[in-house]
Amino acid sequence: MERILIIDDDTNINNLLKEALEKAGYECSQAFSGTEARLLMKMEDYDLVLLDLMLPGIPGEKVLEEIRGKGDTPVIVLTARDMLDDKIDLLKSGADDYITKPFEIREVLARIEVQLRRKGPKEGAEERKIVYKDMTLDKDTFTVTAGGCELPRLTRQEFAILELLLSHPKKVYSKEEIFEYAWQEPYVGETKTLDVHISNIRKKLKGVSDTEYIETIWGIGYRICQ
Repeated sequence: MERILIIDDDTNINNLLKEALEKAGYECSQAFSGTEARLLMKMEDYDLVLLDLMLPGIPGEKVLEEIRGKGDTPVIVLTARDMLDDKIDLLKSGADDYITKPFEIREVLARIEVQLRRKGPKEGAEERKIVYKDMTLDKDTFTVTAGGCELPRLTRQEFAILELLLSHPKKVYSKEEIFEYAWQEPYVGETKTLDVHISNIRKKLKGVSDTEYIETIWGIGYRICQ
């Protein structure tokens, strides 16, 4: 699942983009200032950035400069500037594309798809496996091993839960995030189903190893034990 960072200080626009992108199958993080964006980018890697220029704290132009100084992550600038010279300057500064405000969500989705397609597939053959400490998740064989032993048959949701947690083992995922990723449907506040699946995963892990692998973060959700 491609990860997109949305940087825009307008709460309504930021939330609108997040909702639309998650419905389209992307995983999203939000930043409402340049300073917050810098912090998030130090903690996580992203496949694409949507960047507004008029930001509190660190200006968008500086954020773009820092992204370009670190790599080739696609950046689509959200801008109210519609003069040709301004658009040319954005591209020369390192933006991969720009979208003029106000915009249509369908256009944003289309331009994101184009940039990710240009970047190429996220996973190479060697990345079909996720390895963290003594756990290995193999997407091709639909298996998970812990301590060198394969877990008993996993359901689709159990496998998806482990895939999400292992993809970013330092991140604490909320129950909402885990549920919507594993079941591919909106979370309506009912936690029993997810809790039962987490319990079943823990039992299967306990059957092959005495190590604790899934940590409960009370009041928030779960993550892989550090």
